[in-house]
Amino acid sequence: MKKIGILFGQENTFPQAFVDRVNSKKENGITAELAYINKIIQGEPLGYDVLIDRISQDVPFYRAMLKNAAISGTAVINNPFWWSADDKFFNNALATKIGVAVPKTVILPSNQHPTDTNERSFRNLAYPLDWEGIFEYIGFPAYFKPFAGGGWKNVYKLNNMDEFFKAYNETGQLVMMLQEEIIFTEYFRCYCLDRQDVHIMQYDPRQPHEFRYVRNPKPLDKKLLDDVHSGVLALNKALGYDFNTVEFAIRDGVPYAIDFCNPAPDADVNSVGQENFEWIVEAAANMAIRRAKAHKPEQNNLTWGSFVTSFANNKPLK
Repeated sequence: MKKIGILFGQENTFPQAFVDRVNSKKENGITAELAYINKIIQGEPLGYDVLIDRISQDVPFYRAMLKNAAISGTAVINNPFWWSADDKFFNNALATKIGVAVPKTVILPSNQHPTDTNERSFRNLAYPLDWEGIFEYIGFPAYFKPFAGGGWKNVYKLNNMDEFFKAYNETGQLVMMLQEEIIFTEYFRCYCLDRQDVHIMQYDPRQPHEFRYVRNPKPLDKKLLDDVHSGVLALNKALGYDFNTVEFAIRDGVPYAIDFCNPAPDADVNSVGQENFEWIVEAAANMAIRRAKAHKPEQNNLTWGSFVTSFANNKPLK
């Protein structure tokens, strides 16, 4: 019997719905359950052929456990090694290499020295930074946000230099990105599963959280939707994420990828709505079943994006 587990935290609606959907399909030799973790021994499997990870970004113990499971043959979704290495600034840099438009972005050193460092630790870094050049490149208004992390934590909208330096002085040891604001006419949040299944949702990040998913979406130009669809697939194939969301802001008909490092995206029926919830439950169940069928205990069952595999095989990224 091949076993699929889902590892989760405070969310309530998606995990059980996912388990119920997998089991309702009655695939021969495949079962799903809410993951139960007890004793973790180095190099020993957990008993799951597939594990869907929805929480290790917040629980370092789970991240270490999933790496141990992966090296013992479990197909972990998403790849815990890549998820540990990835960040939003790298995502933007990668997008520039595969032809996906992104806002102008720079990364900045933390305002406060990291613990156990002092000014001598930064002797290779110019002081002061070329603030004039940075602000000229990005322009205002701009967004200021951590280079890693999510959930709209520590995100600022800034209108001028004075607001920037006030915000910068509040960020402590966080490493932050300054990013051009894209004034958009349309905005989309897109699920992407298994680097093949895409669900485009009209979304308005300016609204309160519970109203951001547009309940009565307006008809949209097919070419625009095709461009968004292509961008979603290109990014996830390059990054190697099997469960992710990509956000696109549309300016002058061009989709700009705004945020595409969301490997544990919102899937709560109360926020995404019933139609979107139905899609993500069904697509996740089908993906997990495919991975369970393809699973071989003796092999590496992780997904690696073309960024990694192209370098490993000495081939171009595109």
